Amino acid sequence: MKLWIAIFSVLLLGGCAAYSGQGLKPGEDNLENVLRVMGPAAMRWQNPDGSAQLAYPRGPMGFHTFMVYLGPDGKLRRIENVLDEKTFARIQPGMTQEQVLRLLGPPFPGWAVYFKARDELVWEWRYCSLWNEASRFDVLFDNSQSRVRSTMSLSEAQIEHSRGKYWCSR
Repeated sequence: MKLWIAIFSVLLLGGCAAYSGQGLKPGEDNLENVLRVMGPAAMRWQNPDGSAQLAYPRGPMGFHTFMVYLGPDGKLRRIENVLDEKTFARIQPGMTQEQVLRLLGPPFPGWAVYFKARDELVWEWRYCSLWNEASRFDVLFDNSQSRVRSTMSLSEAQIEHSRGKYWCSR
């Protein structure tokens, strides 16, 4: 029985490492190691200086999108969860869809809605708020110009008009 518990624990820890890239070392690991540990990226951007950025959304039921930043030398610089209030505050009216994607990564498939009457496209991400509540962050675009109109954030309890709380862990 102890053997099965040990095996299960190793598999569980291995899955957690792949989820966030935990165990990858900035300055040491390269793109090949990132792909081996975290899998294929949902999006990838190559910068003019040779550096790169990879997006790893972990939804739709997860609360994270990890951005992996590689230097021009191909070495890992950092990995960070971008679904947080600090990053959301950087989204400003007038930004393009591409700029939003570079900051937050892609919205979860099926979590983009078009409202014809307002000619508005809404992208949504699930995240864990500072209060450890399951929440949603929305970016509202003027669809004809593909530019940000505004943003909003609501807890899942507010969305579902529930008296209960939906807790998560950062």
